[in-house]
Amino acid sequence: MKKLFSLALVLLMSLGLFAACGGDDTPANNDVDTKEAVKVGFIFLHDENSTYDLNFMNGVTEAAANLGLAEDQIIMRTNIPEGQECYDAAADLADAGCDIIFADSFGHEDYMIQAAKEFPNVQFCHATGTKAHTEGLDNFHNAFASIYEGRYLAGVAAGMKLNEMIAAGEFTAEEAKMGYVGAFTYAEVISGYTSFYLGAKSVCPTVTMDVTFTGSWYDETAEKEGANKLIENGCKLISQHADSMGAPTACETKGVPNVSYNGSTIGACPNTFIVSSRINWAPYYEYIINCVENGEAIATDWTGTIATNSVVLTDINETVAAAGTADKLAEVKTGLLDGTVHVFDAASFTVDGAALTGYMADVDTDAAYTPDTEVIADGYFHESEFRSAPYFDLQIDGINLLDTRF
Repeated sequence: MKKLFSLALVLLMSLGLFAACGGDDTPANNDVDTKEAVKVGFIFLHDENSTYDLNFMNGVTEAAANLGLAEDQIIMRTNIPEGQECYDAAADLADAGCDIIFADSFGHEDYMIQAAKEFPNVQFCHATGTKAHTEGLDNFHNAFASIYEGRYLAGVAAGMKLNEMIAAGEFTAEEAKMGYVGAFTYAEVISGYTSFYLGAKSVCPTVTMDVTFTGSWYDETAEKEGANKLIENGCKLISQHADSMGAPTACETKGVPNVSYNGSTIGACPNTFIVSSRINWAPYYEYIINCVENGEAIATDWTGTIATNSVVLTDINETVAAAGTADKLAEVKTGLLDGTVHVFDAASFTVDGAALTGYMADVDTDAAYTPDTEVIADGYFHESEFRSAPYFDLQIDGINLLDTRF
């Protein structure tokens, strides 16, 4: 139907029966009424070997199929570093006629903003960024999802596996320690490992967790070494916020249960993989493309949720997961949807032994990362509500950081 509408629109314009509207103050993304087909450019930090980038690429494939996009409407650029190369790629895509340009990594943001200022008729969308709501640009947008809810669910699955192993006599309840391989000590990573831990703790109250960092989003050797270090330190189950197969393959080699991220690793790790959470980017891609096609404004800061199918879990590996995991996850998911369960319920954690009744978070990020927004209300920390990118940066009790240099 959209293609027929576009063809009809072109015919009407050629006959002089359709007049363009809007003066100089018309938003740039309203100009696309004169375009036959929207073209979208994508900038990826790595290629399909990164589970993180592959997840974005799979979203492109799904959105293109759902919207019936032609092959020439999509241009993808891979292995674009978080530097001037990102601006160069964005400028090239704009020159190639892209109406929308999307970048997938945190460090791309400043270069996308630079390009947005130079190409005001192109819409620039950026995942995981923090600056769109303070930049004031009509054509620059941030997007993320409430992935902390997905990680919480994955943590519930992990906690149930720990309980099963305790019941089988593999270790005691006091020895229920998990390990987590993180990339950096950013709020996004802190929010992720904390929500995973709280999910596990909700069903296995004695659990603790060690966290190590690699200083890179994608370093298979460092991630494998990190997982092995955690296992040697007595961790009974491993999860991660890093983008390679390093940690999952280390777990498969050692026979340690693993909860991965951004997609199933069951093919490579059939004996240890339990489940994975991920952000499904297809709904956002479809949203921004529809906005541009229809001449509608794109949200400055967009947060996908479980309800929008933006936060999902892979199929559970029933041969490794604890019995009853699927039913428990369905129960908790219902609670998240109806608001009876909150991931960062202030009653479920302490900081230095004390409960929190208030917390000022750094939402409107500046150079000094100054706290500026009260984020605890109604008894819980309101993550990803004041901006899409996570800002939970608390170090809660029960989680031990083995290093903090990154």
